Amino acid sequence: MELKDLYRDVILDHNRQPRNFGPLEGPNAQAEGHNPLCGDRLSLFLRLSGDRVEDVSFEGSGCAISTASASMMTEAIKGKDRAMIGRLFSKVHSLLTQADAAPAPELGKLAALSGVREFPMRVKCATLCWHTLNAALEQKTSTVSTE
Repeated sequence: MELKDLYRDVILDHNRQPRNFGPLEGPNAQAEGHNPLCGDRLSLFLRLSGDRVEDVSFEGSGCAISTASASMMTEAIKGKDRAMIGRLFSKVHSLLTQADAAPAPELGKLAALSGVREFPMRVKCATLCWHTLNAALEQKTSTVSTE
């Protein structure tokens, strides 16, 4: 199996069966995201304990890439502190926007997003959840837009 096929399969799996999808009991941070170009909408809910994400979930509707990215992101950040989440965001952003960026080993399944950079218009779909996460961590109340 080629790496591209594996990446596609991971994206499809997370789109069909998104992890951490649905309401979260007792969130103490949340944010809304919208990608007007594609129509993706995302509500992200966090339960923070100090600097650590104790639990996370999301709701909304969007394309396969947006949904899969949010699903993989929620798995990746659960239990992590803000500093680690910041490093993950940076590595994912590089992976999506730099043609020669190799997936960092600590990205795990998030490396599947590397295939998105072949479709520049879809990068905003993949990053919507990450920008929404930053807004939730910063307690911003305005809707995040990728435009």
